[in-house]
Amino acid sequence: MDLLPAQEAAKIYHTNYVRNSRAIGVMWAVFTICFVIITMVVFIQPYWIGDSVNTLQAGYFGLFHYCIGNALTSELTCKGSVLDFASIPSPAFRTAMFFVGTSMLLIVGTMVCFSLFFFCNAGNVYKICAWMQLASAALMVMGCMIYPDGWDSPEVKRMCGQRTDKYSLGNCTVRWAYILAIISILDALLLALLSFTLGNRQDKLLPDEFEVEGGGQG
Repeated sequence: MDLLPAQEAAKIYHTNYVRNSRAIGVMWAVFTICFVIITMVVFIQPYWIGDSVNTLQAGYFGLFHYCIGNALTSELTCKGSVLDFASIPSPAFRTAMFFVGTSMLLIVGTMVCFSLFFFCNAGNVYKICAWMQLASAALMVMGCMIYPDGWDSPEVKRMCGQRTDKYSLGNCTVRWAYILAIISILDALLLALLSFTLGNRQDKLLPDEFEVEGGGQG
């Protein structure tokens, strides 16, 4: 049975629609993997804040690991471990570490969810991933907002000066890992928006075959 011209056009549209959706889905997956790497770097690297030309000592602080230099020898003394909460200089740093770490685990979970595409409806998987990415963005926001609350700790003041206080860095400066964490929030929101869009596109996919009642009558 020959397809009608309108059906042929719909078939071509459907094919292009599916192809474009898959291409955008691959792009979303690649960017999600890149985002996983970014969140891991943000969590691990101890370069959230650090010294400047106005500090008497060299050093830097991360979420849990930090190093402070000796004013006489310039040698760095490093402390802090993700497994030893007592070694983290501030309760605010510990709280921020929890939020950022949970954000990282959620994004890793999103990548694990890629395997669900083989077993579940693609639209539902995209929406699950979108909610996980939104939650990850919210947790990263919390971590970035709480972290400066710990800048009044004695260890930070020792490096950054006595003018240092909560949400005021004194003589120190914000380093690249903190900036990357803020950028990652926007990244997570964009990925979540794209994931919701892909999920809705999957719901609107047309069937593979286009039949019209009475099409065989000629």
